[in-house]
Formats: sequence, structure tokens, C-alpha cells
Amino acid sequence: MYDVSARPAVKVDRLTKKFGDFVAVDDISFEVRRGEVFGFLGPNGAGKSTTIRMLCGIIKPTSGDGLVGDFSIRHQNDRIKLITGYMSQKFSLYRDLTPFENLEFYSGIYGLPGDRRRNRIEWALEMADLAGRKDDLTGDLPVGFQQRLALGAAILHQPSILFLDEPTAGVDPLSRRKFWELIYQLSQSEVTVFVTTHYMDEAEHCDRVAFIDKGKLIRLDSPSALKKKGGSGKIYELVSRNWRDAFDLLRRQKNIVGGISLFGTNIHLNLREGGAENVAQMLAQRGIDITTFREIAPSLEDVFVSLLRSEDLTEDAG
Repeated sequence: MYDVSARPAVKVDRLTKKFGDFVAVDDISFEVRRGEVFGFLGPNGAGKSTTIRMLCGIIKPTSGDGLVGDFSIRHQNDRIKLITGYMSQKFSLYRDLTPFENLEFYSGIYGLPGDRRRNRIEWALEMADLAGRKDDLTGDLPVGFQQRLALGAAILHQPSILFLDEPTAGVDPLSRRKFWELIYQLSQSEVTVFVTTHYMDEAEHCDRVAFIDKGKLIRLDSPSALKKKGGSGKIYELVSRNWRDAFDLLRRQKNIVGGISLFGTNIHLNLREGGAENVAQMLAQRGIDITTFREIAPSLEDVFVSLLRSEDLTEDAG
């Protein structure tokens, strides 16, 4: 459990990163509490990975600063690397080495001494369920095992802050659940976990979630508070036998539909004031049946879609 009263594990102050004329991260500020699982969400190209790479000391910001632990990301990036673990979006271990050889290599990079090195490698293999496959080629392992091995390599040196960039992308649901069980265990041992994800069910389990879009921070709060506040407009669920036709029609009605997404074959709609009556009338005119059409409490994904839509409308108005 995180400690609200303690100094933050991460503090970002007006952080900006430009690549030429392109602004990847645009003047963002936030804090991450010690021991919390902090979710960082946004669409592709929003600036999530760039932010993590700055916080890990891999690239320098264009302006602004940040503290990771007590170290400046502008001036003390070598110190930051000693207290952080980083698992990149792209699998970074050597596929032509065995799990044991990969862990040997990374423990050498971290400078772990003999006894500690052996103990940590043994621990990482057990954690990843790879004790019996430590001599197999890493490239031959299922993706879920590869991801747990990458996590083991990232925390061999027992960092106090762990950065995970979409760690479960492309992993099956069961492996994703096991991976998150490991994240919870780390958090309970007072490791701060900063994680990006595209999976809203994973974001639901974070202590707090920050939404970023086009490099700008647009909302930060706990999942429960975000759902309680919602975005703009009301959320409705539509169930129809002709759900494909309904979805195709409604996604073009941007004057009344602020956001639309599919949950299986059920349609979630973020509707502006008075939009519900218009939707029902429009579907009836097209001969599209309605099995259920009701206002519902928003899910985190509903809030996310609504916030992104609100940002787009603000830009269009500007």
C-alpha cells in the first residue's frame, strides 16, 4: 500500500520533449506516490513511451525536469538507473540465449556480486516459472514466459521504482493475470510500479490512472473517482440483433454521439443532452430493432473514450 504522506517516488514538473517540430510530451506535471501502482494510459503516439524513457534517464527532456527517487532526470540519470527497473514495450532480452544466460548477462550489467547474483537469478527463474526450462532457448518460450523473464531481468537488482511499458501486449488473458499478480506482489513489498497499458481491465487495478493524449495530461485520479466523475455526456448501453448496422449508423452521428465503443456485441454510447431520444427515433426509422437501451454507470473505457472525444472537440473549436 502506498504512503500518501511520504515524498513522491516520481515528481514531474512541466516536462516537455520535442523531436524537431513535433511535440511528443507537452508541459506535463504529476506525482507518483511511493508504493503505488500508477497507470499511464493513452492512444498510440500519445507520449507514454517517451515519458517513461525520460524518467528512466534514457533520453533527456527538451524542457522541464523531474525527480525519480531523489535524482534529477536532467542531471543525475546515471543515479536513476541504479534505483529503477525498466521493461520496454519491445522484448529486449536475447532470444538466442537461454533464460539462465540472459539473467547471468543482466546481473553482470547491474554489478551483482557472486552470492547475491546466484540468489537473484534463482529467484527470478522461480518467479517466472522457468526453473525447469532455464536451459531452453528464450526464443522458443511462449510469449507469457518471455514477458515474465523480462520482468525478472528488470528487477534482478531489486529497484525501488519499476517502469513497465505495455508489458502484457500480445499476451493471452491467463498470462496477463499471472503477470499482474506479480505486479501486486511487488507493490506490496513497497516497490513503486509505473505501468502503461492498453487494457482497461488492467487499468482498473491501478491505484491511480493518468490519461495522456497528444502529449498532454488530460485527467489523473483513481479509477473509481474517474468513473464517478465520468467524461462529458451520459453513457447508454444499446443491445440490438442488428448491432453491426446500429454501430455503423451511430458512429457517424457526431452531432449527438460523443463517443462509441463495442463491448462484445453491446454498444456503449456517450450521448449529449437530448441525444437518447434522437438515437431511438433514428434507429426506428431505419428499421433497426432495439432489445435494450438504457443509461448505465460508465466504465473506465467509457470515460477514456469520452475524454479523448472531448479533447478532439476542443481542438476543432480552437
